[in-house]
Amino acid sequence: MDDAVPSGDFPRAPGLPCPQAGLWRLPARRRLSVVRRRADRSGCRRQIDQGSRGGASARAGEPVKDFPVAWRWTLAVLIAVVALAVAVWPRASRDTAATGAVAPVPAPRIDESDRAAAQLARCPEPAPGVTGGGPLAGITLDCLADGRPVPLAAALAGKPALLNLWAYWCAPCRGELPDLAAYAQRAGGAVTVLTVHSDPDAAKALAMLTDLNGDLSAKGRAQVHFPGVEDPGGKVRAAIGAPNVLPVTVLLRPDGSVARTVVRPFTGVDDIAATVANDLGVAA
Repeated sequence: MDDAVPSGDFPRAPGLPCPQAGLWRLPARRRLSVVRRRADRSGCRRQIDQGSRGGASARAGEPVKDFPVAWRWTLAVLIAVVALAVAVWPRASRDTAATGAVAPVPAPRIDESDRAAAQLARCPEPAPGVTGGGPLAGITLDCLADGRPVPLAAALAGKPALLNLWAYWCAPCRGELPDLAAYAQRAGGAVTVLTVHSDPDAAKALAMLTDLNGDLSAKGRAQVHFPGVEDPGGKVRAAIGAPNVLPVTVLLRPDGSVARTVVRPFTGVDDIAATVANDLGVAA
């Protein structure tokens, strides 16, 4: 029998026995590379290389380590997390990015026909040179009757005042407003009665007052025509320190200080008159 012919890429002396092909301490559950026999190879198979990344062979007798696979999974997860974060990151508008300010939400438009239908009285105006004091100093709100700005502390200075905080969606407020209108007629000019609509939608406030006055007219009761202001941001409530409930009535002294905050609906005109007389000293 002829001597074995050595492989072209693995020279070996004739007659040298072929070593048994095998794996050195191959970890469990790893995929095996496939080594195909070539025509120019001898009958001996190369030892399968399951070494580290980059094709480096594992040293004989040393276990093949699993950390490259773990790192590949970790890297894949990190890439997915970064991609998701970039996808959901909020994009600022060009104006916001340039100025750093958030554009204000425009208030709902009020049609002048809505103001005319409500027939509200004009808001009080400040006397010349009067600035006013108390917690309402510096607060300016728009009048519901005509949209004119009203500096509250100055406009209410020099006379006891009753401020009623309400909203068009507040059922107890709707029931209380006619009693406040009747009290305003009874007090005359001794006490300034002013409503403060505490909701951004002034158009719905005017529509509600128009509807309410229609019901009151049919019943022969006093209609709600006394003045009011629009407070979309709740500035009055915050300045007074009133709770976030409605209705709330604030009694102010002539110097603008708070005499009392009433956190309940009034039961009628007499209840309003008694409360004002007790806390402001004005009988009506």
